[in-house]
Parts: sequence; C-alpha cells; structure tokens
Amino acid sequence: MNTPMDSQTTFLSNDAPELALWGGLECTVNRVRDNYFSQMDRNGHAERLQDIERFASLGIKAVRYPVLWERTAPDGIESADWTWSDERLPALRDLGVNPIVGLIHHGSGPRHTSLVDPAFPEKLAEYAGAVAARYPWVEYYTPVNEPLTTARFSGLAGVWYPHGSDEATFVRALINQCRAVVLSMRAIRAVNPDAKLVQTDDLSKTYGTPEMEEITTFFNDRRWLSWDLLCGTIDEQHPLWNYLMESKATPEELRWFRDNPCPPDVIGVNYYATSERWLDHRPERYPESRRHVYRGVPHADIETPRALATPTPGIAPLLMETWERYRLPIAITEAHIDANREDQLRWLVEIWNAARKARQQGADVRAVTVWALLGSYDWNCLVTECRGYYEPGPFDVRGGEPRPTAVATLMRELATGRPLSSPVLQGEGWWRRPGRFLCKPVATRTAVADIAIRSQFKSNVVQPILITGATGTLGSAFAHICEKRNLAYQVLNRQEMDITDPASVESAIQRYKPWAIINAGGYVRVDEAESDAERCMRENTLGPTVLALACIRHQLRFMTYSTDLVFDGTKGAPYVESDALNPLGVYGRSKMEAEQRVLDADPQALVIRTSAFFGPWDRHNFVTQALNSLEAGQPFQAAGDMVVSPTYVPDLVNVSLDLLIDRERGVWHLTNAEAVTWAELARRACDAAGVDSSRLEVVSSESCGHAARRPEFSALSSERALMLPSLDDALRRYVEAVQDRAHGRDAEQPGEAAHYAS
Repeated sequence: MNTPMDSQTTFLSNDAPELALWGGLECTVNRVRDNYFSQMDRNGHAERLQDIERFASLGIKAVRYPVLWERTAPDGIESADWTWSDERLPALRDLGVNPIVGLIHHGSGPRHTSLVDPAFPEKLAEYAGAVAARYPWVEYYTPVNEPLTTARFSGLAGVWYPHGSDEATFVRALINQCRAVVLSMRAIRAVNPDAKLVQTDDLSKTYGTPEMEEITTFFNDRRWLSWDLLCGTIDEQHPLWNYLMESKATPEELRWFRDNPCPPDVIGVNYYATSERWLDHRPERYPESRRHVYRGVPHADIETPRALATPTPGIAPLLMETWERYRLPIAITEAHIDANREDQLRWLVEIWNAARKARQQGADVRAVTVWALLGSYDWNCLVTECRGYYEPGPFDVRGGEPRPTAVATLMRELATGRPLSSPVLQGEGWWRRPGRFLCKPVATRTAVADIAIRSQFKSNVVQPILITGATGTLGSAFAHICEKRNLAYQVLNRQEMDITDPASVESAIQRYKPWAIINAGGYVRVDEAESDAERCMRENTLGPTVLALACIRHQLRFMTYSTDLVFDGTKGAPYVESDALNPLGVYGRSKMEAEQRVLDADPQALVIRTSAFFGPWDRHNFVTQALNSLEAGQPFQAAGDMVVSPTYVPDLVNVSLDLLIDRERGVWHLTNAEAVTWAELARRACDAAGVDSSRLEVVSSESCGHAARRPEFSALSSERALMLPSLDDALRRYVEAVQDRAHGRDAEQPGEAAHYAS
C-alpha cells in the first residue's frame, strides 16, 4: 500500500503530446435538513469493487475518487472505518489509474458540524491529515469539491443544509470551505510534502441585456471567488471587497488567505450546458421557471442555449480567461450533459476539441474528465429528493451490473487516439439546434460559435438510419424523434423497400448507405392473422430475417420489434427476457420465429419486446380512444381480466435509439414497467387527464369478441434493466403532449434538465 507509483509524478505533466483523459465518479453526499442523499449508495459503487476494473478499461489516466468524510469518519477520527478505501485506492493504483482523492463532495460534513460551523475548517483538516497518514502515497487531492457552488446552494439558494438564503450565509460557507482547503492541504503536506491540490468549481459565465449590466458584472466577478481566496489575491482593491465586507466577512479573515496562500496545482473547471447564463430585464418574455428577483431587480435567468439566437463559443474562451487570470495548469474536471446518447457523445467531443484548441493557444490544459462514470441520480431537482431520475454516463447502472454505453466506446477512442467511430457524431448537439429555445431568441453580438472546432470530427458522408413502416405508429414516431434528436434518417414505405425481397433491401442499402436499419413495420392485425397466416408470417418473420442477413453482410446495426404475445400468460407474473416462449396465436408465432431467425442470422441484432402502445401522435391507440370517448360522455368498454404492461411510444423510441447507439444486442423488454389490466389503464389515464371515468365499463376479455386467443397475463418486466420511466410519469407526459398539440405546441424540448442554475 505504501509503494509509490512511478506514473504519479507524470500524470499531470503537460510534457505529453496529447491531452489526458480522466474520469470522475459522482459521489455527492448532500444533506437536506436531516436527510443525507448518497449517490454511491444509489449507483451501487459502494458495494462493487469490480467497478475499479471497469474504470481502468476506459483508458483514463486518473479518476476523481471519494474518501468522503461523512462516510468514513461520521463520528470522529477515532472510530473511522477505512475498510472501503483500503480496498479501492490500492486497486486503482495497481491498475494504473491515479486517484485524485476527494474528501467533501457537495457535502457539509458529519452531523456534528456544518459549512457555517466556525470549527469546520479545523475538523476537516484533522480528517485530511488522517487520510494522508493512511495513504501517504496518494499525491493529488480535492479536499472540497466546488466550494463556490456548494456555498450558493447551501447558503444562498437554501436547497442544501444549512439552508441559508442570504449573502452572509453564502459568504460564510464559502470562506469556511476555502479555509478548510488551506488547512487540509497543510495537514496533508505535513505527511506528504509533494501533495498537490486539484481545486474544482463551476466555470460559469453570465451575459445579459445592458439593463442587467450591474448584476451581470457582479456574477462574473463572483465566479472566481474560491480560486481568488486560495490564491491570496483578495484585498481592498478586489472588485468584491466591499461586497464581502457587507456580507459580514472580516478584513482579518480575508487577509489570512493573502498571508496563507494555497494556490491550486491544477485549477479544475466544471462545465455544463447550464454554466453560461443569460440575464434579461424583461422576465415576461420567458417561462415562469426562469423568472427571478435579485437585489430587488426582477429578471429572467436562463441557460444561454435556450435564449441566444447565436450560440456562445462554449468552453474554449472560458479556458483562456482562466489561464490568463491565474497562469496555473487547468483540467476540465467535469464534462457531462443530461441528454440522449448522441448528444452526450457530441458534448464530450466538443469539450475535448475545445481543450485541444486552448492548448494550441498557449493555455496549460492538462486533461478532460468525463463525468460521471456510473451516471447520477436526481440532479434535475438538485438532489433534494429521491425521485428516481437517472442520467447514465459511460456506464448505465439501471440493470444492477454496470452496462457500458457508447460514451465508454468514445472514451476508449479518445484515450488511445483511434478514429472516432460513432456515426451519430455527424449531427449538431441540441444546444446548437434551432429547436432549443424556450423563448423568442435574443439576437446578441456577445456569442459567436466556432464552426471549425465543432465540425472537426464530422464525416463528409452523412449516414442515415433506415426505418421501415413509414405509415405505422412506430415508424412515424421514429421519424418524429429522430428529427428532434438530429439523427439522420430515412423512413421507407413498402414501395421504397420491400423487406421480404432481398433485391429491394439491397437496392435501398446501396442507395442510402445507412449505418443501421430499424424494422418498425410489419403485420399488426392480431385477429386477422388467424385467417391470413401466410401473409403474417411473410411480413413478420421472413421480412426481418432478410433485413438481418443484409445487415450482417454490410456490417450494419439492426433493430427489430417483437411482442408480449410470444408468451402464453400462464406464468402469472411479469415475463423477463429468458422466459420460455409459447405463443397462443399466429401473430405471436410469427414474432417468435422472427426473433429466433434474426438472432441466428445476426447475433449482433437488437430485438425489442414491448406491448400496449400509447402515444400522442396517433388517434387509434387504446389510451387515446378511451379518453376521447369518456371525455365526450360516451361509454367505453375495457377488459378487466387481461394484464398487460403499457408502453409510452416516445419513451420506447428514445430508449431504443440509445440502445442502438450503444451497440446493444439480444432481446430487451421495454415497457413502462407496470402490470395493469386494460380497464385499470383506462382509469389511470382518466386520473392523469382529469376525465370522469364513471362511464368506463369493465368487461371480460371473452366479451370483446377477439378471433385470436390472447394471454390473460402478458406483462413484461426485465432481467437486463428497467429503462423506461414509471407508468404514472408516462401518462402525465402523454396528457401534457396531447394538450400542447391541441394548442399547436410541441412540448418536447431537446436537451437536459437543469444541473446547475444561478
């Protein structure tokens, strides 16, 4: 454990010709009143030692890794439990991944202290010294992650403990954290004189209308405060000296930083799509959620991509600002976006490219850190509740065992200098697309996008996804969502590509040169299939087989759809992917045989089983018909003895596309993960829409007069991962989407939930 690692002295060196790739583990333990929210408990890393090998497989040189105070020594150093970190830190070292050890990550410490406790700095320093004594070979530390951001959320916005909502509490929390960093590094260096400080914070920038200039200037000065304090540059000439005095800082404690400087060895900048803000003195132009009052001034505060007609240049000029201000080495210590998979890839490439450009312009930029390796939970509500909102990263943990995503593949390519292989990098990210706005776009000369930097990794040949079933519910939904996600696509009808004719399929592939084919069509009339078996088998079995053979021949990705009707319903519980198939009718048999033949022909193919579609874009699905009838005061019959698992079509399509981009294979069950009868589904839809369900008639399935037998219980679950949101959440969004369409709006916005807001 005490053997030094030869590469530790060089992994932050700028001598290497290429930018380094780092990783970061979302490990926040934030406190909301008396409740602690632990990301590692939720992402499972707290119990999975083998994740260390997964991280090493990505090609990262270093990882931001927690040895958190609240977890290790909640009741004091004397009773500290080092078992967890004793296993993991040496394991990282042995695999060639250098730990950058974090001690507090958006936390406020154990229950006996807080960010405004006068003794907080000394208490954290005592813990830091104990960590250094335990692991004297560790060289890089982040004692406190994002002190400025944490102080804002804990002392100004009031969302985290100790829930302050005034400037004085914000400043007190900030000073305490920065003093804790200085004292912690002093304690660490008493053990290891060569220890280095990697100090992180959000790399924000605020723009605004001329009327907002005073507040905009203040925010842009405030963003540097944590680094300024540590560098000892705050004195009477600092633009925020008077503000700090008015916020109950004392001259003596500010001068203490000047007399005890602890400049970072590496300035760690964290950057999100929400890091750059636009302030507007006309709040009525913006959504209610973006309207604020600060210092008595009503205004809108919104992410620049959602407001500015011309996108900002992104992180590259902000890196140059940081370099010119401090002349200290820089690493991008968090690079992540909460978005669909292709935009996660596009964001990382754009950040990577910007870092390379800043290096070319003379800035000492050492690394880009991909955040977060195991994803993160509930940052869309600033981790104030456990809502179950999950953002995957290089690994997706929703199936228990982490599953590598396309981000992991991209990381390995960046780390090894291989050509970038994902065809979805060809498109623009949502933050640059026309549909990104939440208001009338604002024209400004402040922002100019660097087209050359964004397009460096683009291919000259745009490869589309070929989608069958142009006139069907699923094919139409794919067209709608691919358009929203800026994924190149072609939706083909039978005349343009007959999937049962190998020559027709070959001709379409030669014409469009796709990278993937999605079979979203086929024979869908379950009852008529009983008397039209030959056609059903041709369209549902032969067609997908022809497509699979063509895809394996041309090295294309292939995805096709199956059904819950491949099961007989006798299990009495939701079916998982490995359960035995036994269809009751011709339609189910056609799908079962298609699954088998497709996977035999192309083991890399992706087969999605799903059921009971509903969505906002067609009038013929069960939920829409039930609501339309009941809202009109008409009776509506629904079976009360058949159990299914409803599936919201937009969720199905979005997750299917993510899995396709991830190069997943085999059979997956995708539904909104709840077993309900048709009658209960109608009732739940009425509850979501505020529709009177008193005229809903619960009947037996036998009375529905179906020609084809259907299983009494065909609900689907999954042993691979529950990927779709809850049914109630899906019904709520369905109702909103239908209402928006009725008013001529499209409710869907590309992009992410707010990660950090001013």
